[in-house]
Amino acid sequence: MLGLVREIVARYYFGTVGPINAFEVAFLIPNTVRALVADAALSSAFVPVFSDLLVKGERKRAWRVASSLFWLVLLGLGGLTALFIVISPWIMAAFGYGSLAVGLSRVLFPIVVLLGLSGIVVGILNSYDHFTVPALTPVFWNIAIIVGLVIGVPRADGISAKLYVYAFSILIATVIQFLLPLPWLRGRDGRLQLVIDWRDPAVRQTLVLMVPITIGLGLINFNAVVDTFFAARLIDRFHAPSAINAAFRLYMLPQGMFSVAVATVLFPLLARLASAADFDGFRRTVTTGIRQIAFLLVPASVISAVLAEPIVRLVFQRGDFTPRQTPAVAASLAAFSLGLVFNGFMLMLNRAFFSLQSPWIPTWVALANLGLNAVLDGAFYRLGIWGLPLSTSLVNIAGSAALFLLLRRRLGSLDLRESASAFVRIVVASAVAGAVAYGVWRGLDAELGRSLAGQIVSVGTSLLAATAAYGLACSALGVHELRVLLSLRHRQP
Repeated sequence: MLGLVREIVARYYFGTVGPINAFEVAFLIPNTVRALVADAALSSAFVPVFSDLLVKGERKRAWRVASSLFWLVLLGLGGLTALFIVISPWIMAAFGYGSLAVGLSRVLFPIVVLLGLSGIVVGILNSYDHFTVPALTPVFWNIAIIVGLVIGVPRADGISAKLYVYAFSILIATVIQFLLPLPWLRGRDGRLQLVIDWRDPAVRQTLVLMVPITIGLGLINFNAVVDTFFAARLIDRFHAPSAINAAFRLYMLPQGMFSVAVATVLFPLLARLASAADFDGFRRTVTTGIRQIAFLLVPASVISAVLAEPIVRLVFQRGDFTPRQTPAVAASLAAFSLGLVFNGFMLMLNRAFFSLQSPWIPTWVALANLGLNAVLDGAFYRLGIWGLPLSTSLVNIAGSAALFLLLRRRLGSLDLRESASAFVRIVVASAVAGAVAYGVWRGLDAELGRSLAGQIVSVGTSLLAATAAYGLACSALGVHELRVLLSLRHRQP
């Protein structure tokens, strides 16, 4: 939720029209490089190797491998960061932006090396089933940015200075994100050392695994670069990139709350099950994760689509975000919503292949998705800004279908028939929830009007009514995932 608050504050100061679009591209490029070589890519390669060494009782060696990778990441990504700082003028020019975007990107590029180091630290903690502090680091990251915006932007002179305040706030927040988990490494059965043992087969194995994972995760994120290129070059470089990004932030809220949480918690378990060759347990765990993601994200997808405009109006429409900017963001959110649950499926299935140390399979799927995304962008940009999010959603559907089929070929049965039956029941229940949400909102909106209080009541009440309707429909349809959720609640002290 703090991520949403951060986005609300940023949109209040900058809206989606004008120089904020230069900032969007300046942040997109280092963020894409980060996705290619740091953070989740590095952690996804590191966790299976580190967990495998812990399972085998080679704890001293596991920490030596972690230490070697920590320093290799610092040296390698530090050099890469310096290179991109030098060539940033040519990168920004490709998108049609000038000196402002170049300067902002140079402030933001150091997040690549910081998040690379953070990926090692978080991977160690997750391998020990410690998720609390890593899960809290984004909270402090968002708080730092919000504080920076609230204190710095009103005191800055001119839009360029205000955007630099935003960029430096992100950089400082990323430093905090890296430093925060470090004390929790103490008390483990090892520690990070000043050593680079690149000859250790486990170090080489991690780096080898990183290649397809980097390509796979990077290609997924590179789709955003392709979308932004079409948005800036072929639609409107002073509006389209920022409007799409604003919608994407709303779209990612349920993704981050549900599917990322499910995949993050199950990933170390999947790695251990794969290491122990417990493929029955592995299949059950993957299927459980997929069904839980469907249970949580299908209704979120439907409600995001039917209430797209009132949600955007309530969340963003104030300050520099004017009523004229709402329709483009709302249309983009509705288009993104079509692929929401399938994006969650892809996240879970990618983790399954990474745990099996078969990362080239999702890599080839991601490569095919990149080509499909470019083709669809070329066809759909003529629809307007929302055509690019629609392209993304169709790519998510195709990618998740391919990953399902390939994992089934690798593991045999995945109980797809039972999962499909559950999915259909969830879709029906979600349709009921969507109808209730729209009906309640429309009635209250007509009565209460568009004041902030009126919007809070109409949208909030419609969401509560939709949640109740979804629960009742799931109960009537016998959706197993609802019973699992209720049983967990009853076990609480």
